Amino acid sequence: RTLAQDTAAHAHSCCFSQEEKLWHAMKITAYVLGTGLLIFTALVNFLSWYMQSIWDILGHFCQATWLEFYYLFEGDEWTIFLLGAALVPGLAFWCFNGILMVADVTGKPAFITRYRIQLGKNDPVDTKKLRQAIYVALFNQFFISLPMLVPMFSVMKWWGSTFSKELPTFHWFLVELSIFTLIEEILFYYTHRLVHLPLLYKHIHKKHHEWTAPIGVVSIYAHPAEHILSNTLPVMTGPMIMGSHIVSIAAWFSLALITTSISHCGYHLPFLPSPEFHDFHHLKFNQCYGVLGVLDYLHGTDTVFRQTKAYERHRVLLSLTPLSESIPEAPRRAE
Repeated sequence: RTLAQDTAAHAHSCCFSQEEKLWHAMKITAYVLGTGLLIFTALVNFLSWYMQSIWDILGHFCQATWLEFYYLFEGDEWTIFLLGAALVPGLAFWCFNGILMVADVTGKPAFITRYRIQLGKNDPVDTKKLRQAIYVALFNQFFISLPMLVPMFSVMKWWGSTFSKELPTFHWFLVELSIFTLIEEILFYYTHRLVHLPLLYKHIHKKHHEWTAPIGVVSIYAHPAEHILSNTLPVMTGPMIMGSHIVSIAAWFSLALITTSISHCGYHLPFLPSPEFHDFHHLKFNQCYGVLGVLDYLHGTDTVFRQTKAYERHRVLLSLTPLSESIPEAPRRAE
């Protein structure tokens, strides 16, 4: 054969070899992806069935417990509403903060205090300031929040579904929870920025900012006007719009109180939501006004925060090593 023929034959052979390799690679890819998809689908189906089975059992238990509770109070809606919207969240708040206050006052257990955010602050807490904070928190709960439940009760009665004998499904509660959180974020962010206006800050919001290194109970240590505007209404509005069941209201109010306590507690504890964001607000005053941080990002009210070590630590701690140790502040330059 001529040189030209040999060259053409070799080129054809190389081309065919490349096609074979490409086809082989495609078959392997299809096999891997197909097998992975089948395994993933089987796993999802199994987990869905397993979780549904657990939820069916738990759902029956919750429904039976709710009916027993309902008939225990003979369907007295006002009593049931007070227990669900005031007593249960109140107990959740004081039980959680009771543990934190023991750590604040005694420095024990050391497991908690080693996670302090602002090192050297509230170590131990000033007991005189703490007593004042407790008095104000109790006043706000009994003389502000409790009376506000009266008009809320009327709204919930109007909806007609708050005291239904049938509990909402877990999936619907998750939908409600998402809506409650969104409404709270919007209302709290803008009312919070409002009370930071110089005139309102001086006469109203300054009280809350007496604590530059906050503790849990300080979450509701506020002027009565602020407690109505920024603490209570943002949390109450969601359930009133949705006409939520009293069990959903009790769960949401308890969750909201514990969450805001965590934001103010002064400790970045393992496996709990990060309090770095709001703690930084108490430290710097003009940053981090919201709850989730979404509106702060959109409005640029977290730009300073994002340049700090606190921002690097603003995540769920998944180990037992304090973030103040694993992400320490940069050493100060010598004068």
